[in-house]
Amino acid sequence: MSEKYDVIVIGSGPAGYVAAIRAAQLGLKTACIEKWKDSKGKGVNGGTCLNVGCIPSKALLDSSHKFHDAHAAFKAHGISTGEVAIDVPTMVKRKDQVVKQMNGGIAGLFKANGVTALYGSGKLLAGRKVEYTDFEGNTSTLEAENVILASGSQPVAIPVAPVDNDVIVDSTGALEFSEVPKRLGVIGAGVIGLELGSVWSRLGSEVVLLEAMDNFLATMDQEIAGMAQKIYKSQGLDIRLSCRVTGTAVNNGEVEVTYSDKDGNEAKQTFDKLIVCVGRRPYTEGLLAADSGVNLDERGFIYVNDLCSTNAPGVWAVGDVVRGPMLAHKGSEEGVMVAERIAGEKTLINYDIIPSVIYTHPEVAAVGKTEEQLKADGVPYNKGTFPFMAIGRAVAANEADGMVKILAHAETDRVLGCHIVGPAASDLVQSVAMTMEFGASAEDIGMTVFGHPTFSEAVKEAALAVNGHAIHMPNRKKR
Repeated sequence: MSEKYDVIVIGSGPAGYVAAIRAAQLGLKTACIEKWKDSKGKGVNGGTCLNVGCIPSKALLDSSHKFHDAHAAFKAHGISTGEVAIDVPTMVKRKDQVVKQMNGGIAGLFKANGVTALYGSGKLLAGRKVEYTDFEGNTSTLEAENVILASGSQPVAIPVAPVDNDVIVDSTGALEFSEVPKRLGVIGAGVIGLELGSVWSRLGSEVVLLEAMDNFLATMDQEIAGMAQKIYKSQGLDIRLSCRVTGTAVNNGEVEVTYSDKDGNEAKQTFDKLIVCVGRRPYTEGLLAADSGVNLDERGFIYVNDLCSTNAPGVWAVGDVVRGPMLAHKGSEEGVMVAERIAGEKTLINYDIIPSVIYTHPEVAAVGKTEEQLKADGVPYNKGTFPFMAIGRAVAANEADGMVKILAHAETDRVLGCHIVGPAASDLVQSVAMTMEFGASAEDIGMTVFGHPTFSEAVKEAALAVNGHAIHMPNRKKR
């Protein structure tokens, strides 16, 4: 006997659990299947993001930043603390408590909205049927009018650095160190590598990041990326570009890494721990029966159209398992869109305005087009930049590194992109994303009254600078 639902969601990460909640809010009988277990073997929601990704990494970033401030920055404020020490097990325990609290939050939201939480694995069969296997191995078949696939992603493994979860770890293992490694290697200087490298660098590790790409943060605006790289270097992160790891050897609790440097020469370096952060790939193992009707693209992602509909009628896919940036908020909005589409609404997503953030300190954030993209597309633009060193609130807070950069169309003045490295960049860029959604111009932002003193005044001044009207810095002379 099979049980029937209006919507079955497979996966309860940011894309899946949001889709389930929104579907239930719209009056649809909804179930959500999740295979994640906590340390006690109990099913928990939240997927990678909540359990071993966004949330725990931010907890460690916050803890390590507080330690670094107490150790190195308090003196500038006239604060003396004596010797400062870090208790890594306590820090990790706090991280786990944060995760547990958020897990419980999703469970509470499911209950409040009437979502049926099922723990185990789900496989899509033909005809919108789902094979559900619980943790005890019991199998049943569920039916649905609509199925939403939200199985997420997993770290990419590379043969030259096999993860042993001891000396060589992936991003998950890097959240569980019991002590600060003296020498830490990181393969990959992308978002995850920079964030995890920053955590352990602040706590005392000598961190080396080996990046195969020739350009630092190649997909970001290169002016902002260059400034961020200088800041990271001043913080002690050793970022080596054009370095391709060719082998690793673990001996006596340490790992020797062999790599080719930018000149093609072979080099070796020994670390106490090595983190492999070379990207993520869609997780589809065991998800699709051969006759499910769902197709994968050439990169292994589930093929969907702009509305997240697959080739199979009534089957949708959202989040990391489909095309586009692997960002939790992107997946959540796709979940909302699909739930509302199922309910008959005409919701769309503006994929051109999705913010991205690197949660180092200072943060790096962006939304819209980079200057390089505008040049490549032949779009006429004006640029405005403003440094935080000219912002009173930033100087008073000893947070004056970085700047805001705004790009606007040269003819219409419509804001095309915003790129920030500096304090509260994740929140500041969101304010610009909102104005972009409404088609605002740089002049519109410049005419808005901003509170003083605030970090956000750098956004206003950068917008004014687009047209040569900045108040608190000399304006660039137009050619």
